[in-house]
Amino acid sequence: MKLEIITLFPNFFEGIFSQSILKRACESGIFEYRIHDLREFTTDKHHQADDYRFGGGSGMLLKPDPFFRVMEEIMKRAETRPLVIFPSAQGAVFNQEIADSIAREPHLVFLCGHYKGIDQRVIERWVDREYSLGDYVITGGETAATVMIDAAIRMIPGVLGNLDSALTDSFRDGYLDCPHYTRPDEFAGLRVPELLLGGHHKNINIWRQAMSRVITKHRRPDLLNIQDNKEPWKAGKK
Repeated sequence: MKLEIITLFPNFFEGIFSQSILKRACESGIFEYRIHDLREFTTDKHHQADDYRFGGGSGMLLKPDPFFRVMEEIMKRAETRPLVIFPSAQGAVFNQEIADSIAREPHLVFLCGHYKGIDQRVIERWVDREYSLGDYVITGGETAATVMIDAAIRMIPGVLGNLDSALTDSFRDGYLDCPHYTRPDEFAGLRVPELLLGGHHKNINIWRQAMSRVITKHRRPDLLNIQDNKEPWKAGKK
């Protein structure tokens, strides 16, 4: 996968690609990335990338022309048209299904907004999809892009040591994950459930599935409603 990020703050992404799983994946050639400093595509001597909004109101807006210049450069070099993503509070809520989908794309471009966002003409011309992390607002698109990138890249075969681990994460089957334990079997007066120590894998799987549903019922009952809609013959069952 080829990954490109357009941002006012290129140093923001140093951490995510220089440590742990993503660092190893990059070094092994599973994906490559390039950070574009938006200010390098401005034309005035002060490298101003933002301006006041037409119509008035507080808050600055990122100008269209630097985005157009960098996107035109990306398109000239691209072998195929990349999928362009704009993290935005106005976007569809990002989830595991979306992460799986964009992980299969050969070329991703993330446009990171800041302040009040970016000029709408950039979105109309270049953006394919807008995604939101949830019903709240954060300072800039860099944080949201980081989350989306991490969620997607970890699903590329070869990134994780064992992809089966990711396939049992929360949301994978529509439910939250069950509790997990490691050694020692007793710590601070708290014991690991006895069933997990017995080595009976069928019973362990049954326990894990049951706990997954119990936790989902208490913490995210909305997910159970989604499951009922997908499998209507199960609706109403306890």
